[in-house]
Amino acid sequence: MSAIDFWLAQQQSAAAHLPGAALPWLANLRARAITRFADEGWPTSRLENWRHTSLAFLDQHTLAAGQAPAAEGVLAALRVSAPEDHWLVFVDGRFAPALSAIGGLPAGARVGSLADALQREPEAVEAAFGTDEDGDSPAALNAALAADGAWIRLGRGVVVDKPLHLVFIGQASAHRHVRNLIVAEAGARATIAEHYPAGSDGATLTTAVTRIQVGADSHISHLKLQQEAASAIHLATISAEQARGAVLASHSLSFGARLARNDIRTRLQGEGAEALLNGLYHADGRRHVDHHTRIDHARPQGTSREYYRGLLDGNARGVFTGRIVVAEDAQRTDALQRCDNLLLSRLAEADARPELEIYADDVKCAHGATVGQIDEDALFYLRARGIEAGHARELLTYAFAAEVIERIACAPLQALGRRALLARLPGAAHLEELQ
Repeated sequence: MSAIDFWLAQQQSAAAHLPGAALPWLANLRARAITRFADEGWPTSRLENWRHTSLAFLDQHTLAAGQAPAAEGVLAALRVSAPEDHWLVFVDGRFAPALSAIGGLPAGARVGSLADALQREPEAVEAAFGTDEDGDSPAALNAALAADGAWIRLGRGVVVDKPLHLVFIGQASAHRHVRNLIVAEAGARATIAEHYPAGSDGATLTTAVTRIQVGADSHISHLKLQQEAASAIHLATISAEQARGAVLASHSLSFGARLARNDIRTRLQGEGAEALLNGLYHADGRRHVDHHTRIDHARPQGTSREYYRGLLDGNARGVFTGRIVVAEDAQRTDALQRCDNLLLSRLAEADARPELEIYADDVKCAHGATVGQIDEDALFYLRARGIEAGHARELLTYAFAAEVIERIACAPLQALGRRALLARLPGAAHLEELQ
C-alpha cells in the first residue's frame, strides 16, 4: 500500500465516526480535502514554499507510537505553576474531560471541545472552520481527519482574565490531527497557550491547524509551545484574520520533534490593526525546524513587528522564511521584520529569508537577518571578570534567546516559556540563578 493509499484508507474508515459526520457541509469538505491531499501528496523542495523542507520521506516513513509517560503526570508538571488557570486537555487528539479543568468563565464565553461545538452550534463552527483549499497539503490532510480540538468563542466585550491552556498529549496513537477554532468578537480579550509536551517517544505525526478570528478592537495573545519527542513529526498552521483596530500577539516556541514546520499567517484586513509575530527555535542533533510566516497588510495604518531567533547545535538546521505584503490600499503601514540565528556548532546550518513585497508608497518598512556564532568580544568580557569559559557561553546563549521570551506579556506564560528554554540549554542550574 502506498502512503497516499494509507491516508485515503484512514479517512474512509474514520469518516463515518468523526464528529459532525452527519453535517453535509463538513462531510463534503472532508471529502474534498482528502482528494486534494491525494492529488498533491506531501510537499517537496520543488515547491517554492517548501524549498528547504521536503516531506517526501513521509512516503516511506513508518509511523508508530512508542512508550509514553502517563498523561496525568505530564499534566501535573504543567499545572503546578498555574493550577487556577483554565485547562483543556486532549489525549491523542480527543478531548479528555476527566483531565481538564475549566474554571468559571464570564457570560458570553464558550470554551470547550470542537466535537461538542459541532453538536451544539454547528452554524458558528462552519463560519470559522475554513475550507479544504486553505494552506498546503498537510493542512488539507488535517481538514480531512481532524477529530477534535479546542473551540473558543468570546462574545462582544468579553474578557477572560486567566490564561486558557490547550494541552495536547500523545499516548497510543501514531498520528493525531487537531483543529482549534478561536473566535473573538469586538472588544474581547484573552490569552491562550497551545502546548504540545513530550508524549509518545515513537515516530509519530501531528498535524495541527489553529484558526483565529480577531474582531474589531479585540486583543488576543497566543503562545504555541512545541516540545514533542525526538522522533516526532510536527506540521502546524496558524491562520489569523484581524479586523479594525484588532491586536494579535503570536508567540511560537519550537523546542522538540525530529522535524517541525510552523506556517503562521495573519491578515490585517481592518484599518489600524496591530500584529506581533515572535518566535524562538532550538534544534540539536540532526533535527530540522522551519518557520514560514506571512503578514498581509490589506488596510491603512497597520503595524506589524516580527522577531524570530534560532539556536542551532550539532548537525541541526533551522529555516525561517518570512514575507510581509503591503497592499496598494495599505498606506501608512509600519512594519519591521528580523530573524537572527546563533550557530552553536560548526556543522549547524541556518537559512533566513526575510522578504518585503510593497505596493503602497507611503510606508515605513524594514527587514533584516543575521547568522553567526557567539561574539568573541562578549565572551572575552565575561571571562575577564572571572567567569569560566563554558559558563560564559551558556550565559550568552541564554541572553540571546531570552529576548524572545521577554516579549511574552503574560507573566505565567513567560515563566512557562523560560522553563521550557532552560530545559533545552546546558548549564540550566547556573542559569536559573538569574531568574
